[in-house]
Amino acid sequence: MWQKNFPKIKLTSTPTPLEKLERLSKDLKGVEIYMKRDDLTGLAFGGNKARKLEFLLGEGQEKGCRTVITQGGAQSNHARMTAAAAAKLGWEAILVLAGSPPPQEQGNILINRLLGAKIVWTEGEKRSEVVKREIERLNKEEKKVYNIPTGGSTPLGSLGYLQAAEEVFKQEKDLGVNFDYIVAPAGSGGTHAGLLLGKYMYGLKAKIMGVAADDQDFSPVIDELFRGVSELVGVSYEREEGDLILTRDYVGPGYGEVDEPTLKAVKYLALQEGIIVGPVYTGKALAGVLDLALKGFFPQGSKVLFIHTGGNPEIFAYNREVGGQ
Repeated sequence: MWQKNFPKIKLTSTPTPLEKLERLSKDLKGVEIYMKRDDLTGLAFGGNKARKLEFLLGEGQEKGCRTVITQGGAQSNHARMTAAAAAKLGWEAILVLAGSPPPQEQGNILINRLLGAKIVWTEGEKRSEVVKREIERLNKEEKKVYNIPTGGSTPLGSLGYLQAAEEVFKQEKDLGVNFDYIVAPAGSGGTHAGLLLGKYMYGLKAKIMGVAADDQDFSPVIDELFRGVSELVGVSYEREEGDLILTRDYVGPGYGEVDEPTLKAVKYLALQEGIIVGPVYTGKALAGVLDLALKGFFPQGSKVLFIHTGGNPEIFAYNREVGGQ
């Protein structure tokens, strides 16, 4: 198997469950919605980044690194999971987060503190410049540092979702279904690059779809990562027209800004299925799937697999928006 060619640290509880959302599907009348529960991967509330970190930190460990640095937004799920993985391995974690310290630490920021990570705020500087300065400082302390870019989205990190595609392939067989669409939030591209390669390697029928969390054109990023991860595995595929669908129609006011359709989707899923999603990534993607289903984008009888990529702790930083006091 291709996995044997890469150093990997076991960090996840995989394969993750795959379930049909029965009540939600009934409401949509003709479109069946399933969910792959990658919020249950483990590591401090779980999420999709754990899959990427298995390969990334596996490489870091092989290189002799015991300090990891990464970057993201203030409520970055990737940063939180990197901190959790570092704690599990006994590594030092440095998190470069955009902005300034909030008046009250909530959500992922609070969890980062509990995990012992050092948080460095950009305070208006470019994240890349702050990361560079921190690496220089750590090198002066003679520490070997493993630097992970935003979202862990590198060709190596994308292997995590090539492996997830293999899980979907096996779960399709077990359930006796063939999905027409596999939908996930689009944030940094690595998840979709891995899924797209998995579609070709495992012969999945489904189109791969991304619902963007910010107003960036992810297509070139995903294409570059797709080529990179294909090269790593030693295969060559050309992306066929229509196999990757990306939409930026559900970004709303902007990244991290919660709008009414997202809030409705978050509350609707909670009430219908008892499943919680955060409003930054997964909630926006869910809002997109529900809206597209109601508008008839998915043909009648379609089976849609929604990947819950996690991020639940961020909801506590939006307590007023989602109905808290």
